[in-house]
Amino acid sequence: MAYIGEIAALFTSFCWSLSAIGFTKSTQQVGSLVTNRVRVVIAMSVLIVINAVLYGQPVPLHAGASRWAWLGISGVIGLALGDAFLFQAYQEIGARLGLLLLSLAPVFGALIAWIFFGQNLSLVQIAGIVITLGGISWVVMARPRAGDENTRKVTGRGVLFGTLAALGQATGLVFSQQGMTAGFSPFAGTLIRMFAAVLTLWIVAAFQHQAKSTVNSIRQHPSALRWVAFGALFGPVLGVSSSLLAIQHTEIGIASTLMALPPVFMLPISYFLFKERFGWQAVAGTLLAIAGVALFFLVKI
Repeated sequence: MAYIGEIAALFTSFCWSLSAIGFTKSTQQVGSLVTNRVRVVIAMSVLIVINAVLYGQPVPLHAGASRWAWLGISGVIGLALGDAFLFQAYQEIGARLGLLLLSLAPVFGALIAWIFFGQNLSLVQIAGIVITLGGISWVVMARPRAGDENTRKVTGRGVLFGTLAALGQATGLVFSQQGMTAGFSPFAGTLIRMFAAVLTLWIVAAFQHQAKSTVNSIRQHPSALRWVAFGALFGPVLGVSSSLLAIQHTEIGIASTLMALPPVFMLPISYFLFKERFGWQAVAGTLLAIAGVALFFLVKI
């Protein structure tokens, strides 16, 4: 199928925008830690069913130790740690700004490749980094409209959490590429990553004596469970799987650029669904940041 990678990348952006809605609603009710722990369990359960139906094997035991290691590490860094920071950002500064900061992930990914794999950065790519950072800074520093109670206050904690989320996603994607060779199934790859995330999050919860309180919290807020399930379907199930499909069938630069579009999708969503009011600076800064990501990857000299 022509352009399957590009279509998968665009679908990824759409899914991540929808998942941000569900996880933002959930974190407002039960907090980011509970949301993260519950959503990986839901996602893992759905992926087990999908793998059983599609491949006749619920768990990809045939994948090999090397693939399990690469994807497992990716799951711990990207899904357990990175998304934990992302949900904290949603709780602090909302989905729109959280996703905008997440658009730094392609930049971090390229910097990681430069530092650890010796991949050089051209002047155009450096310009793309500067433009992206400038656009994000513009949005973060824009003053909220006077008298608007629905506009979230930008906090240093929220910006830090969003930045760490982008770093976690970028690092996780680098490890995912190593495990997704030879046309390996995106659903199987996502399930391996999810297994690692579930083990990490729930072992930590057990040591902190928070496993039981997590279950009780979600029982007391059934609407939060529905939002978590909604976010899990469009995030770690469909979104993450389609992102792995994208990097398999198109260049990482093109895929990363198209997968950086959720902040653009979130502008109308935030306006109509969350009743958030923002000035033209927020719109212009968001578009500038995405243009920087596009320039960073798509312009070659």
